[in-house]
Amino acid sequence: MDHGTRETPARNVTNYESEKDTQTLDTITAVDSSLPEIDSALDRAITRKFDVHLLPWLFGLWLLAFIDRSNIGLARIDGLSNDLHLATGDKFNIVGSLAFFGAGRYLPGLMIGWGIMGLCTGFVKSYGGLLACRFFLGLFEGGLLGGMILYLSMFYRRHELLFRMGLFYCASPLSGAIGGLLATGLAEIRFNGYNRWPWIFIVEGIVTILFGLLTTFFLPNSPSHSRFLTEEEHIGALHRLKCDARGASSTSDVDHEAFSWHWVRMAVFNVNTVLLSLDFFAVITPIYSYSLFLPTIISTFGYTNVTAQLFTVPPNMVGFFAVIGATFVSDRIKARGPVMLVCCSLAIIGYIILLVPARPAVHYGGTFFIAAGKLLAVVFFLVRQLLANNLAPHYTRGTGTGLQIAIANCSAFIATFTYVMKDAPKYVNGHAINIGMLVLSLCLTTSTIIYVKSENGKRARGERDHLLHEGDEKLLGHRHPSFRYTI
Repeated sequence: MDHGTRETPARNVTNYESEKDTQTLDTITAVDSSLPEIDSALDRAITRKFDVHLLPWLFGLWLLAFIDRSNIGLARIDGLSNDLHLATGDKFNIVGSLAFFGAGRYLPGLMIGWGIMGLCTGFVKSYGGLLACRFFLGLFEGGLLGGMILYLSMFYRRHELLFRMGLFYCASPLSGAIGGLLATGLAEIRFNGYNRWPWIFIVEGIVTILFGLLTTFFLPNSPSHSRFLTEEEHIGALHRLKCDARGASSTSDVDHEAFSWHWVRMAVFNVNTVLLSLDFFAVITPIYSYSLFLPTIISTFGYTNVTAQLFTVPPNMVGFFAVIGATFVSDRIKARGPVMLVCCSLAIIGYIILLVPARPAVHYGGTFFIAAGKLLAVVFFLVRQLLANNLAPHYTRGTGTGLQIAIANCSAFIATFTYVMKDAPKYVNGHAINIGMLVLSLCLTTSTIIYVKSENGKRARGERDHLLHEGDEKLLGHRHPSFRYTI
């Protein structure tokens, strides 16, 4: 269980031009734990440069990742199931589940790898070949989200993170809109024996590979390697992370942080890690099933293949704006849990509408609630970012978020079997499973809020002060005296 003590007040200074490097900064802050704040104009300049130099590339990474992951759902209604004999049994569900395995960290390299697998998918001629391509696609994509969140946490303070993540994560619903439009056009191509669905994978795979190669030249490894910062901005970028850690980290630069199994144990044996990993497991089930099976669900309303693809665009655009709005609000109020509760509730309403006997237009309206529970995507996102906010320092955060995504990705076994052909066209079991998972998420989120508020209250009252005298202060991490959990 995590503990800590009281907060130390900060004082203001205007600049750090006299400090020449990271070691100098760490020496100063080690001596004076009353960490001063940097000038607000310098702070804004640093944030603006990070926004310009990081977010567009991460947006592209995530956009293409989701297009490549969910394009199999669009290819399904363009003839893939018939050509590869997936129409019977659970073959398509098994194929879908294989895209959610794996781990990794090197973002552009991962992108190039899954782009190659996406390209190869366009040339498969059998069920076995499709299984192999989807397995390796998942192997490369598996480490993307955890890597991106950890990557951004090396540049931004905790309560700057979520809106920035939302800016690239809104590429998820946008990918549904773009993917539907692309699939509509690409599925009309017939050339050299490859007709319709293969061109969805071939063209999108080539685009992904080229973007991955381009990204390798522009993403810095850390603030220390950000050539676009001036010397003053470099010092300020490192210092503001040190201030934000509030004693949880002994260094302002992850490049100088030493690995220790102590940090791994802190991440694993942690109440937040347990609760939020299970919460992530519950949330990710409806997210994965939504992105994979939305075209199929819409096609059961009686629309043709092309119309069903086009009808996936409006709900995903609703999700696009919902992600931006919810992440902005969450960062402004510096809380994740309450927004998560609202998002889950909206998605539950959507699934209930799909279960109630009604006209296709009403059921289609239900998909908008689910997409505004792409606020489901936001919940998925908030759960991930809430854990990243509540673990420190860097290796503890990396271990905890990695463990969380490993546990959560096991839900792919459930997600890809929620909508099976024998349940068509109503898919009552699939909708009911997703409602159950969202209710579980409501319970876990509520439990996390109660625990975090209780622990923060104890720290504010000084009930964790004793930890300062029980060992090395530098080993406390998120249990440090002045660290506060995000609700």
